[in-house]
Amino acid sequence: MALSPFWLSFFLVFSIATVNALTAQAFTGTYGINYGRVADNLPSPKSAVTLLKAAKIKNIRIYDVNHEVLTAFNGSGIEIVVGLGDDFLTEMSVNEDRAMSWIKENVQPFLPGTSIRGIAVGNEILASKDRQDLWEVLLPAAKNVYNALDRLDLTKVVQVQSPHSQGVFANSFPPSSCTFKEDTVPYMKPLLQFFSQIGSPFFINAYPFLAYMSDPEHIDLKYALFQSNRGIYDAKTKLHYDNMFDAQIDAAYAALEKAGFGNMEVIVSETGWPSRGDESEAGASVKNARTYNNNLRKRLAKKKGTPYRPKIPMEALHMILDSLG
Repeated sequence: MALSPFWLSFFLVFSIATVNALTAQAFTGTYGINYGRVADNLPSPKSAVTLLKAAKIKNIRIYDVNHEVLTAFNGSGIEIVVGLGDDFLTEMSVNEDRAMSWIKENVQPFLPGTSIRGIAVGNEILASKDRQDLWEVLLPAAKNVYNALDRLDLTKVVQVQSPHSQGVFANSFPPSSCTFKEDTVPYMKPLLQFFSQIGSPFFINAYPFLAYMSDPEHIDLKYALFQSNRGIYDAKTKLHYDNMFDAQIDAAYAALEKAGFGNMEVIVSETGWPSRGDESEAGASVKNARTYNNNLRKRLAKKKGTPYRPKIPMEALHMILDSLG
């Protein structure tokens, strides 16, 4: 199949601790995709199912609960994470019955034929300065969604989660110095406590491209693209990093440890490289996108962990394509 995405991305899982066997796990396959549908010339949901099955994709993520899509995946065996959009968080946070209604309308009717395995509650909320009104409602919204699932006896089937961006970190260089931003801590720690209690992982969207774009004069493009380079040295851990992706993952580990959640599982919910961009987006090109994604695949194929978690092999769970044209 021909793939021509603007962003090509991957979901990865790094198992640090064994998740409770009674807890739903959102992903069980290897490669998967983020089935983004904001693009031109996209195939129909039914055609997308055919393409994904031919490619042996076992997991997808969508950012909503589109009924046409969920119906198309009925009986496909492909496991799905659906999205509870940011605009729903406030009403979900104040009323568990509203969360119950949402699940009864958008999740329960499609089970078990459509394998919905997770609900992503919001996306990158705690890094959004424009949506600080949602910081306080993220946790109660997640709790109400989980409680509604529990009342329906679905918590063993559907996992609750919430992806974060690198913007929640105060710094990430060197990786061992990473901490959560001071203004996010009052919201992040209770959220982490809740997810720890229910066995959900920490979801992080890791984009070396964004770091490179912010400082192309001082960041080696080869370091961001998994190419041969001098790398960086973390004096505290005495670890060497030959690519930024590993460094970003270990930075997340460091922040979690400092917050008291060192045993929490980390999942990279998005990563990728743009194939085009404007003049301010240094490095955005088809060549670099292809290089990043190909080298990422090679890195994952080695089945090894990060420098800080060397014994925990990376397992790629989701490859995100914003178009399946």
